[in-house]
Parts: sequence; C-alpha cells; structure tokens
Amino acid sequence: MTLQQLKYVVAVAEAGTITEAADRLYISQPSLTNAIHELEKEMHVQIFNRTNKGISLSKEGESFLGYARQVLEQAAVLEDKYKGSSGGKKQFCVSTQHYSFAVNAFVDLIKEYGQEEYDFSLRETQTYEIIEDVGRMRSEIGILFLNSFNETVIRKILKANDLEFHPLFIAEPHVFISRKHPLAGRAVITNEELEPYPYLSFEQGEHNSFYFSEEIFSVFERKKNIRVRDRATLFNLLIGLNGYTVCSGVIDRNLNGEDIIAVPLAQDGNAESAAMHIGYIIHSRGVLSRLGQTYLEALQQYIVH
Repeated sequence: MTLQQLKYVVAVAEAGTITEAADRLYISQPSLTNAIHELEKEMHVQIFNRTNKGISLSKEGESFLGYARQVLEQAAVLEDKYKGSSGGKKQFCVSTQHYSFAVNAFVDLIKEYGQEEYDFSLRETQTYEIIEDVGRMRSEIGILFLNSFNETVIRKILKANDLEFHPLFIAEPHVFISRKHPLAGRAVITNEELEPYPYLSFEQGEHNSFYFSEEIFSVFERKKNIRVRDRATLFNLLIGLNGYTVCSGVIDRNLNGEDIIAVPLAQDGNAESAAMHIGYIIHSRGVLSRLGQTYLEALQQYIVH
C-alpha cells in the first residue's frame, strides 16, 4: 500500500467516475484502474462496487476512505514538521445550509491552513444534498438543523446513510428583514404583521419537501412566496421588496452588510417546537481529519451559546 494509491482512492470517490478522476490526476484510466485493483487485492477489501452504470463506494469502501483520508492528513503533518514543506495540496469540503457562522469558520480554516497549495470547497446547498454529500463522503462535514417538525424524518434519512448528528446550539426563530422595512423598529414581530410582505425561502429542488426546508414554519400558508438558490439574491430581495425570511437569527454584518437585521419572531404555542437545534453531521465510519477538527473548533467561536 502506498500513499499514492490512497490518493487515487480519494480522487475516484470525489470524482464519482474513473474517467473523471484519471483526468484530474493526469494519468491514464487503465493505470488508475490497475492501481486501485492492486490496492483492493493487497488489503483484501472491495473499495468500489462496479456496475454497468459506473462505480460507487461499497460499505467497506466508505470506512476505508475515512481511514485513507486520515493517513494522508497525518502524512501531510509529518511533511509539515520535518521537511519544512506544506505537505502537498490540502483538501477539505463542507456542505451547509445558508449560515454566516459556517462561512466565518471556513475563512478561519483557510487563514490557518491555506498556504501555498490548497483545494477547499464550501457548498451552501440544499438540505438533501448536504446529507448526500456527507453520506458519499464528498464532504467531510455537513451543517443543518433539526426541530420537532423535521427531526423524525431527517434522523431516519441520516440513519439510512450511516450519518451522525451532533448538536452545536439552539436558536430561537427570528425574522430577517431590511433595516428600512416598515417593521424594522419592532422589538418582536408576529406572523400576522408579516402577512402583507413577500416570504423568501431557499428552494430545495427535487426534494422540495417541508421537512427539508431551511426555514421553520415551512407548512404555513403565505400569500406571497419567492424561492431563491443563494444568499446574496435572498438578501437583495429582502431589501428591494421589503421581503422577509424566518431563520436562526445568527447574522454577520461583516459578511452580510449593515442593511439586514434580525428581529425575534413572536412564538405561538410551544416554544420548544419552534427551536432550531443547529448541528453538524459526519459519517459514522469516518475519521475526522485535522482540517475537519480545526473547522469544528472554529465553529465554536461563532455559534450562539
């Protein structure tokens, strides 16, 4: 077993196909295929399932991939310490719902490890894709929320994908609005007061279920609905149309500017049912890399205690 073979396994897992991985690695497809076959034979493990439709990680392969990444990280640490080099190009990917604290922690990670070469990815994406990314080990960490409404469904899907949810903090529902919004001066805003204004939410694509919504109270009927894909568009519409969205209330002025504010939303009924338990998911068979551990430590600096 060589470090190069482990790098090949990681590359194929991330690319999803032998062909694309070979292109990224600048080697021939047969050479890559043979290297992985030799590794599987030596280690007595089938890392990839092979079908007419392509390849996918086997159950054993998912576990092997986690250890392979850990070995590669430790090799990089040794090179950092004893060779005085950067230890090669560092790679890390996190998938997340649209949270400013996730971006802040990502910035801190790059400041600490973004030396001469790195390949980091921050995927602000749909909820189901977050679960899929971590389940297939395209991302090491995923960030999303659970509450009394979606928890049963989401936990069932996490279990089916061998994923674990770890809580970070509990957030109470807030309304994001423009600083110039007619309701901006209120200490608390009610759902009835919001009724005349456009409601903004992040679309969930093929999995546009209430259970995958980033916004709580997703089952509420609203007269004016606008769905978007990215945070910048959502904030521009909040300002331009006096729109609003309902979320965690965690906002960063350095990232999002001074024009957006968070106002507590009046809670009707059980407060616990409205609480957002924001946390991260990881693969149960995976082993957190040094970069993953550093990212989680950076998150602690920005979360609400």
